[in-house]
Formats: sequence, C-alpha cells, structure tokens
Amino acid sequence: MDSAGLGQGPIAEARPIPGGTQNVMLRFRRADRAYVLRAPAATARIDPNRIVGREIRLLKALGGTCVPHAALIAACQDEGVIGRLFYLMAEVDGFNASETLPPLHAGSAAIRHGMGLAMVDGALSLAAVDYRAAGLEDFGRPEGFLDRQVARWSAQLDGYHEYPGWPGPAALGPVREVADWLEAHRPASFLPGIMHGDYHMANVMFRPDGPGLAAIVDWELATIGDPLIDLGWLLATWPDQGPSRPAERGMIRWDGLPRRSALVARYAVGTDRDLSAVEWYAVFGCYKLGILLEGTHARACAGQAPRDTGDRLHAAACRYLARAQDLTREGIRD
Repeated sequence: MDSAGLGQGPIAEARPIPGGTQNVMLRFRRADRAYVLRAPAATARIDPNRIVGREIRLLKALGGTCVPHAALIAACQDEGVIGRLFYLMAEVDGFNASETLPPLHAGSAAIRHGMGLAMVDGALSLAAVDYRAAGLEDFGRPEGFLDRQVARWSAQLDGYHEYPGWPGPAALGPVREVADWLEAHRPASFLPGIMHGDYHMANVMFRPDGPGLAAIVDWELATIGDPLIDLGWLLATWPDQGPSRPAERGMIRWDGLPRRSALVARYAVGTDRDLSAVEWYAVFGCYKLGILLEGTHARACAGQAPRDTGDRLHAAACRYLARAQDLTREGIRD
C-alpha cells in the first residue's frame, strides 16, 4: 500500500467479512479510507490465483461502466507479498438481503418489488457492456457456448457415481427428460456478452436508502458467454410467492417481489436480445442448480458430507428438476 500511495500509518479496525469458503474478505481502514481485501482462502480449490486474477481483470474492465460493483482500488499479483494474489476494493454501502433486511425494506412491499426489478436492471447493465471494447475478448469461449452446457452438466451428474451409496440419477426424477428437452430446444444462436455465472439474490448488495443495487459481488464464475444464462439463473432461483416455502437462496422476507413473468418483461424492455426462448434459460438454470445440489447429496451418501444436509439438498434438487419439467410444459406463467 505504501508503494501504491494508498494512505499512511497503520492498518486499523480490521475485521473479516463472512462469505464463501473459497475466498477471504477483510475490511479495514488506513488513514481516512476504508478498504476491502479479497484473496483466495488457504483451503481454496486448485489454481485459486488464476480465479482471483480473472476477478482483478474483470473489475478493471468494469471501471467506468454503469455496472454496479465494488470499485477496484489496487491489485497485487506478486504472490510473495502475502503468499497469494490479492486485491483491494472500495467498501460498498449496502446490505445482502439474504442476511438482513433493514426496516425501510422490510416495511414496504413496493420497495421489495423494486428490489426485484433492480436485480434485472443489474443483469441488463452487465450484458450491455461491450466486452471487446473493455479488453475482454479472450476472457471466455463464446463459440459453441450453449452447445457445451447440457453435456457438461450431464457429465457432472454421471461423475457422482464415484461416490459409494449414491442411488443414481433416477432418484432425481425427470433429470434425463429435462436434459433431452434442453438439447432439443437449445437456441440456435445468441449474442455473446459478459455473464456473471451465479446471479442470484445472495450475490448482490442493495442500497440502504431504497430498492436499487449497490453492487453485484462474487465474480469468480464470470466469463464471456450468453448473458441470458444469468436471467435464467435468476428465474430458477427466484423465491416463490404466496404461502409456499421460499427458494433456497432468497430474501429474508420475499412477499412483494415481482413474479417471474414481470422479471422477463422488465428484461425485455431493456435489451435487444431475443427472449423468444426464455423458458429454455429458466429450465437450464433449474437443471444446473439441481445437479449442483445433488453433488452434496452424493458426497453425503459416501460419508463425506453431513447426511442431513445431503438429504435436504437432495430434496431441493428434486424440486428444481420438477420445476424444470413444469416449465417445459407450461412456460413461465407466474
């Protein structure tokens, strides 16, 4: 920080920021400015420095765009300083709605409705960035992107056979039927762009003074692909309305949120992308999420994860696959 001219004196008020298991987040102050450090965790998966390096590159590219994000302050790509790559970003004045809901937001259905629309606007702002002009032309492989998706996740599901005791794909219900439908109805073409890769309620921060987004966070899965995948993921993870239980990753209070059909309508107003196959993206989101959740169940069957957690996530995976099948028959109606 000294060599980069970032303040003077000691680091103060350091405290960890809770988050995922793959990264360390630390908030601190130096002089009169707050900083947030992000670095791979010591237990992170293979090649974590590559992932953080990609995040650094993306945040640099997003500077000056209308995408809400934590501004990159400085990056250190010398592993010798703390033993791994890291970067410093600006502190965001906002909150995560999966963890807390301020009185203003908890007390107004209209504001919660606006929060849902703001999530769509955030996805639109990211999809609108010209990735080539931003220097991200080699940040992903958009050629054949959609062609690879179903096969990639089908292979992931088949790989769970390595865990003894796993009952197999049949226990998930219509997973093969959904995969066949996805392959048969895959969009013939798409307009490439930046996609977040894990765009849902817990990966954004909202402004404390209203429904708007303060920042999109957790960029480790970002790539160049089909941005409508982010819309589909949002639709797949969107909390259900009414007296039924919420989705696995939703707000603390979800009544008042827009219906899925309203999210699609909002997206349509802000894009030139073809939404005629929007159901495909929602079905794919349910399919992929179901397979990801089933991975914990497979590990639990082999004694490598808590059994109650595995059973709970298996039940959730079955619900997502059932929702996917309903979408193939009825489309987005709620």
